[in-house]
Parts: sequence; C-alpha cells; structure tokens
Amino acid sequence: MSATPADPQTSSVPEGLEPAYGTFRTEPVSFIRRSGRLSTGQANALERSGERLIIDVPRAIARTSVDPGFELDVAAVFGRRAPLVVEVGTGMGECVAAAAAARRDVDHIALEVYLPGLAQTILRAEREDVTNLRLVQANAPEVFATTLPAGSADEVWVFFPDPWPKARHHKRRLVTPSFAELVARVLRPGGVWRLATDWRPYAEEMIEVIGASPDFEPLEPGTDGTVARFDGRVLTSFEAKGLRAGREATDLAFRRRDRRS
Repeated sequence: MSATPADPQTSSVPEGLEPAYGTFRTEPVSFIRRSGRLSTGQANALERSGERLIIDVPRAIARTSVDPGFELDVAAVFGRRAPLVVEVGTGMGECVAAAAAARRDVDHIALEVYLPGLAQTILRAEREDVTNLRLVQANAPEVFATTLPAGSADEVWVFFPDPWPKARHHKRRLVTPSFAELVARVLRPGGVWRLATDWRPYAEEMIEVIGASPDFEPLEPGTDGTVARFDGRVLTSFEAKGLRAGREATDLAFRRRDRRS
C-alpha cells in the first residue's frame, strides 16, 4: 500500500474520482465535490455537538475516505446493543432525525459527505433531544466495505440518491451490483434494504439491479420490490419540491436472504 499523503484533503486522483483502496480505487463516487456555507445555527450546532455526534473515522487519502483497516465498534459508539438503521445520504437530516426521535429503542447511523447536511442533521438531533443518532462523513461504499461490521445492520435506507439523469453520468449512480453486494454484507439475514426515488428510470434500474442479486428478495412476495411508503419515511422538503414539480416517489424494499442454509 502506498504512503498516505500528509494532507488528507488532497490527492493526485483525477477530478471526479475519490481515491480509495481496493474495489473503489478507480470507481466514480456518487457525489461531486462542493462546499457550502454554514448558517449561524448550523455552525453553532456543529460547535456544540459535532464532537459528540460525528464519529471520527480515520482517513485513507481523501477527506471522505475511510482507512480500510478500521472497523467500527457499534455497541461502543452507542453504549448499548440495539437494532441498527444505516441511512445513506441523509441530506438535511429530516428523515433520520424524525426516525431516531420516533424509535428511541433503535440506533441510527447517518452517512453524509456534505458539511452543511451534517450540521443541519445535528441541529435537528438537538431539537429532538435524541441520543440514538450518530453521523459519519464518508463515501458510503467504503463504509459498507470495511467500516461497518458484517451483519451489523437491521435496515439500510437509501432515499432519493442523486439520479444522475444524463447517460454519460449513469456510472456515478450509487445503486449498482457492486454496491448491492456491500449492502448485503452489512445487513443481517432477514434485514431490509429500503429505497426511494422520484426519478422513475432510476427506480426501474434499482429494481433490475437488486432483483438480479442472489442476496435479496422483494419484501412483499410476488412483487418487483415496489411498496407503499412506510411510516418511518417522513415527507422531506426535497420530496415535497419534487411533488410540486410533478415527480412522485417510488418506494422499494428488499429483504436480505439467508444464504447460509
């Protein structure tokens, strides 16, 4: 393994690629580099509670990478053993903060690469006074590949990932056969992968990708994985904006098969 640069914020990897070890060294990530200014409220929330709520993971090379030798001790993070939900791309935290408040017996880990989203999620967590929510600023495939222990999650949520609608950008889409393998690694047998998108072509691709995986089956037998919205997925401002533009969400849910038998 090559030496890690002294500055983890920089690398020699071409623009559009996040440096990572192993499988994802040359795969495009599902997000683009961008910065955003924090509001005063977000900055204050980050100052007050960032150290408590953001899990400080060791980096590999890039600022959103994770050292592949690091594995998270989930029970130590939360100080207990409880069912675990992992949300990928938490955005502004509306869904995961509401879920953590509604189900305090369930622990939640939210993955988000953008600092304003992390800060806003922290602000919501403070308002809800939740202790069962933690955040990780990292590229999701790397977290699923090595950071989260195998079989540690009861549910994985991927709500409204970037659809990358232009054909030349489809390679950036998060839901791929390789990512399905990583989700299968992290989910316990019988665990549930929930997804939602308001981009119908992406929904069809999700159905095709996950339907072809030997690790998953539709949560509702006899369907292609399409389900009604479940109570834990609140209507977010992002989804509401899509509805005003005439885009209805498609919800999907798949169960992790137990292939040990």
